[in-house]
Amino acid sequence: MKTKTQPKTDGKPASTLISERIASLGDWRGKTLARMRALIQEADPEVVEEWKWMGTPVWEHDGLICTGESYKAVVKLTFHKGASLKDPTKLFNSSLDGNARRAIDIREGEEVDAKAFKALIRAAIALNTAGKASRTKPQAQVT
Repeated sequence: MKTKTQPKTDGKPASTLISERIASLGDWRGKTLARMRALIQEADPEVVEEWKWMGTPVWEHDGLICTGESYKAVVKLTFHKGASLKDPTKLFNSSLDGNARRAIDIREGEEVDAKAFKALIRAAIALNTAGKASRTKPQAQVT
Protein backbone atom coordinates (compact mmCIF):
# COMPACT_ATOMS: atom_id res chain seq x y z
CA MET A 1 0.00 0.00 0.00
CA LYS A 2 1.34 3.44 -0.94
CA THR A 3 1.55 6.19 1.62
CA LYS A 4 -0.01 9.57 1.05
CA THR A 5 3.42 11.13 0.49
CA GLN A 6 4.30 8.80 -2.39
CA PRO A 7 3.06 9.80 -5.85
CA LYS A 8 1.27 7.34 -8.07
CA THR A 9 3.95 5.93 -10.33
CA ASP A 10 1.94 3.41 -12.35
CA GLY A 11 4.79 0.98 -11.76
CA LYS A 12 7.30 3.14 -13.64
CA PRO A 13 10.89 3.16 -12.42
CA ALA A 14 12.14 6.38 -10.82
CA SER A 15 14.59 6.95 -13.68
CA THR A 16 11.70 7.01 -16.15
CA LEU A 17 9.71 9.41 -13.99
CA ILE A 18 12.72 11.73 -13.70
CA SER A 19 13.21 11.63 -17.48
CA GLU A 20 9.53 12.43 -17.95
CA ARG A 21 9.79 15.37 -15.52
CA ILE A 22 12.79 16.74 -17.41
CA ALA A 23 10.96 16.42 -20.73
CA SER A 24 7.79 17.99 -19.35
CA LEU A 25 9.64 21.12 -18.25
CA GLY A 26 10.54 21.78 -21.88
CA ASP A 27 12.67 24.84 -21.21
CA TRP A 28 15.95 25.87 -19.58
CA ARG A 29 14.88 24.17 -16.35
CA GLY A 30 14.63 20.78 -18.06
CA LYS A 31 18.01 21.24 -19.72
CA THR A 32 19.55 22.31 -16.40
CA LEU A 33 18.05 19.42 -14.45
CA ALA A 34 19.20 16.99 -17.17
CA ARG A 35 22.75 18.39 -17.01
CA MET A 36 22.89 18.15 -13.22
CA ARG A 37 21.52 14.59 -13.34
CA ALA A 38 24.23 13.63 -15.84
CA LEU A 39 26.91 15.15 -13.60
CA ILE A 40 25.57 13.20 -10.61
CA GLN A 41 25.71 9.99 -12.63
CA GLU A 42 29.24 10.80 -13.83
CA ALA A 43 30.35 11.45 -10.25
CA ASP A 44 28.78 8.18 -9.08
CA PRO A 45 27.83 5.56 -11.67
CA GLU A 46 26.24 3.55 -8.82
CA VAL A 47 23.90 6.35 -7.72
CA VAL A 48 20.31 5.27 -7.07
CA GLU A 49 17.52 7.43 -8.43
CA GLU A 50 14.31 7.65 -6.44
CA TRP A 51 11.00 9.46 -6.85
CA LYS A 52 9.69 10.76 -3.53
CA TRP A 53 7.66 13.41 -1.76
CA MET A 54 4.92 14.12 -4.25
CA GLY A 55 7.17 13.76 -7.28
CA THR A 56 10.66 14.93 -6.39
CA PRO A 57 13.72 13.45 -8.09
CA VAL A 58 16.10 12.11 -5.44
CA TRP A 59 19.62 10.73 -5.72
CA GLU A 60 20.93 8.33 -3.08
CA HIS A 61 24.05 6.35 -2.23
CA ASP A 62 24.17 4.87 1.29
CA GLY A 63 21.61 7.55 2.11
CA LEU A 64 20.20 10.68 0.56
CA ILE A 65 22.63 12.78 -1.49
CA CYS A 66 20.37 15.46 -2.92
CA THR A 67 16.99 16.28 -4.39
CA GLY A 68 16.35 18.08 -7.66
CA GLU A 69 13.39 20.41 -7.70
CA SER A 70 12.24 22.81 -10.38
CA TYR A 71 10.50 26.09 -9.69
CA LYS A 72 9.53 28.94 -11.96
CA ALA A 73 12.78 30.85 -11.48
CA VAL A 74 15.27 28.19 -10.26
CA VAL A 75 16.33 24.59 -10.37
CA LYS A 76 17.16 23.74 -6.76
CA LEU A 77 19.51 20.95 -5.73
CA THR A 78 19.19 20.42 -2.00
CA PHE A 79 21.90 18.39 -0.27
CA HIS A 80 20.52 16.54 2.75
CA LYS A 81 23.75 16.87 4.76
CA GLY A 82 25.08 19.94 2.98
CA ALA A 83 25.94 21.80 6.18
CA SER A 84 28.47 19.06 6.95
CA LEU A 85 30.20 19.30 3.57
CA LYS A 86 33.17 21.47 2.70
CA ASP A 87 32.31 23.78 -0.18
CA PRO A 88 35.57 25.52 -1.13
CA THR A 89 34.18 26.80 -4.46
CA LYS A 90 31.03 28.20 -2.79
CA LEU A 91 28.49 26.29 -4.88
CA PHE A 92 25.94 26.41 -2.07
CA ASN A 93 23.96 29.63 -2.43
CA SER A 94 20.67 28.82 -0.71
CA SER A 95 19.43 27.43 2.63
CA LEU A 96 22.70 28.57 4.18
CA ASP A 97 21.29 29.11 7.68
CA GLY A 98 20.05 25.57 8.31
CA ASN A 99 21.72 23.06 10.58
CA ALA A 100 21.66 20.23 8.04
CA ARG A 101 20.72 21.12 4.48
CA ARG A 102 22.36 23.36 1.93
CA ALA A 103 21.14 24.04 -1.59
CA ILE A 104 22.33 25.21 -4.96
CA ASP A 105 19.84 27.44 -6.77
CA ILE A 106 20.50 27.61 -10.50
CA ARG A 107 18.83 30.41 -12.45
CA GLU A 108 18.32 30.70 -16.17
CA GLY A 109 21.63 31.33 -17.92
CA GLU A 110 23.74 30.17 -14.96
CA GLU A 111 26.03 27.18 -15.21
CA VAL A 112 27.43 25.26 -12.27
CA ASP A 113 31.11 24.31 -12.37
CA ALA A 114 31.04 20.62 -13.32
CA LYS A 115 34.27 19.63 -11.59
CA ALA A 116 33.31 21.35 -8.32
CA PHE A 117 29.80 19.91 -8.42
CA LYS A 118 31.04 16.35 -8.94
CA ALA A 119 33.48 16.82 -6.05
CA LEU A 120 30.56 17.92 -3.86
CA ILE A 121 28.56 14.81 -4.89
CA ARG A 122 31.50 12.57 -4.05
CA ALA A 123 31.94 14.30 -0.69
CA ALA A 124 28.25 13.76 0.12
CA ILE A 125 28.61 10.07 -0.73
CA ALA A 126 31.74 9.77 1.41
CA LEU A 127 29.86 11.33 4.33
CA ASN A 128 26.96 8.91 3.85
CA THR A 129 29.28 5.92 3.55
CA ALA A 130 31.25 6.91 6.66
CA GLY A 131 28.02 7.27 8.59
CA LYS A 132 26.77 3.90 7.41
CA ALA A 133 30.08 2.22 8.30
CA SER A 134 30.01 3.62 11.83
CA ARG A 135 26.43 2.37 12.31
CA THR A 136 27.24 -1.14 11.11
CA LYS A 137 30.42 -1.78 13.08
CA PRO A 138 29.95 -4.66 15.49
CA GLN A 139 29.79 -3.70 19.13
CA ALA A 140 32.67 -4.84 21.31
CA GLN A 141 31.64 -7.70 23.51
CA VAL A 142 31.93 -7.25 27.22
CA THR A 143 33.33 -10.32 28.95
